[in-house]
Amino acid sequence: HSDTCLYTQSMLPSPGMYKLDILLKRGHNLAIRDRGGTSDPYVKFKLGKKEVFRSKVIYKNLNPVWDERFCLPIDNLHEPLYIKVFDYDFGCHDDFMGSAYLYLDSLELRRFLDVRLDLLDSQCPMQDLGFLELAIMLSPKDGWDREVVRQQQQSQRLSEVHKKSQLWRSMVSISLIEGRDLIPMDQNGLSDPYVKFKLGNEKYKSKTMSKTLNPQWREHFDLHVFDEDGGVLEISVWDKDTGRRDDFMGRCALDLSALSREQTHKLELDLEDGQGQLMLLVTLTASAAVSISDLSIHLLDDPHECQQILNKYSLLRSFCNLSDIGIVQVKILRAEGLMAADVTGKSDPFCVIELCNDRLQTHTVYKNLNPEWNKVFTLNVKDIHSVLEVSVYDEDRDKNADFLGKVAIPLLNIHNGEQKAYILKNKEMTGPTKGVIFLEADVIYNSVKASLRTFETPEQKYIGEESKVSKQLLLQNFNRVKRCIMFLINMGSYINSCFEWESPRRSICAFLAFVLVVWNLELYMVPLSLLLFLGWNYFLLASGKETREGSVVKNKENRFTSDIAVQCRAVLCCVDYIIIFSIPLFYLYSIFNWTVPFLSWLAIAALCVASLLVYLIPLRYIVLVWGINKFTKKLRNPYLIDNNELLDFLSRVPSDVQVVQYKELKTEHRQSPNKRK
Repeated sequence: HSDTCLYTQSMLPSPGMYKLDILLKRGHNLAIRDRGGTSDPYVKFKLGKKEVFRSKVIYKNLNPVWDERFCLPIDNLHEPLYIKVFDYDFGCHDDFMGSAYLYLDSLELRRFLDVRLDLLDSQCPMQDLGFLELAIMLSPKDGWDREVVRQQQQSQRLSEVHKKSQLWRSMVSISLIEGRDLIPMDQNGLSDPYVKFKLGNEKYKSKTMSKTLNPQWREHFDLHVFDEDGGVLEISVWDKDTGRRDDFMGRCALDLSALSREQTHKLELDLEDGQGQLMLLVTLTASAAVSISDLSIHLLDDPHECQQILNKYSLLRSFCNLSDIGIVQVKILRAEGLMAADVTGKSDPFCVIELCNDRLQTHTVYKNLNPEWNKVFTLNVKDIHSVLEVSVYDEDRDKNADFLGKVAIPLLNIHNGEQKAYILKNKEMTGPTKGVIFLEADVIYNSVKASLRTFETPEQKYIGEESKVSKQLLLQNFNRVKRCIMFLINMGSYINSCFEWESPRRSICAFLAFVLVVWNLELYMVPLSLLLFLGWNYFLLASGKETREGSVVKNKENRFTSDIAVQCRAVLCCVDYIIIFSIPLFYLYSIFNWTVPFLSWLAIAALCVASLLVYLIPLRYIVLVWGINKFTKKLRNPYLIDNNELLDFLSRVPSDVQVVQYKELKTEHRQSPNKRK
């Protein structure tokens, strides 16, 4: 009900376009829904069957103060505004706390009205559920641009997947160290715990630790902070159960606004609704390099700003702030010939740009197959081996956005200042779809920082589709293993031919080389020989005698069954051999084959250093230093997240599937490169 003056419908003008300004003030004496005698209330506003606004969650408060203002376009005054209050439960179904109706056809025009709405529950009509206080004003169209209203409506209805278009204000780096004295959930008196984190719309799930009440996770990840005050990090612990629903083990919440910035905090959080503790290391940092601007005003076109950035990432500052590797600036210019996704033969396209877990979005160009965005995005580079993904979607009114196309560009493949036309690919990135997108990108980074980052654990992408098993993927994986094995077989055959004296000249040369090498063999010659092998392959590639690109396998569907049967038998016969040798050999083969030149040059630098160290320092001292470092690492830093530098280095090598996905398709557009002077 309302304590304001209500007018009849006869006093209103004829139905048309209205706007409703709403100020959600506060709630009073709301219902208790949690065990602690409180609730975590939030409010939903619905017109018809569609949710038009949702307030923020106020934690542990029965008299919450929201003070949130928003505006709604109204087409039909006869349709009431349905307001529902819920208690937020992370990981569980939210509890209903009451509802009320606001009848719009009885409101006075052009005047702010204070409204009190009593909350009711149809199943318990006599229960007192408290009330909400609002201030509202209904206004007629009076110059209200119908097209602007429609665009505002549609921009608010984007799917949850694309709600991260706004700029994040800071980053929170979280190291999940360990849990202590967790509650046993299994019959053996133990648990299989994992942790879920939620900050706004972003989520992260840790790995599962089997059969323990004191798990050691040692995981690190970053989340974006969109709220000015930092927001609340929601944490819940679960027990993994195969074949049935996972068991809830406890939860806790961390108010980020209480943490000082640019400082690492060691936190021991007690779990509610359960038992035990979680230990975290949390650091709240700013992200100044992230921005969205128009084409006429952006960072690198200002000579003074550009010079400052170049100085910031120069080699002289290689050991200042090692996590700040560089920046990438991407110009989303326009697209041509996009797919028509709407029944009108048009589309409402917008672009989403992703760099690992960083995600930004352009505005929507309505009813256009040749949109022009002319937006400039600037992002931090955390790993030079990351891939820049630009996806085009069609915005739909009441459902998820439709996919129109995508391109993936490794940062190391970007040529600064060059404007290029990219053919859009399908979701699997295996073939073209309709449309071309025009982009221009610049990457500025510090080579030393990027090289050191290569030997650290790569950042995992939190949002991504699970890879599906396909015949083509199975065949490509087999061919990858086959190449490694054939390389070893060919090398063995060549050596055996020397023993068999098939070519006397070759055998004599091989025998003399064998005697010479064995007689003068030193340990430093091992990395030196690998260095020579890398240089020889570079010479062959530079002279054009070899190519980096592997053969593309194109098998017809009717030949696949017989081929795969033979291949599976071959794989099963040497499965142990493949598991032990093939995977690292493939990555080493790709490095020696210069698939990624940055990694190959980095391998040359590492082999040079290794050769020099082994030549100058006795082996016993090198092994002694390595062992002391390994034994004392845990003592020097108890919360260190350990990693394997060699495996992290090899993990940067793209697979065959990724090479196909990142390969640029040829376009008929002849776009002259626009080089920045």
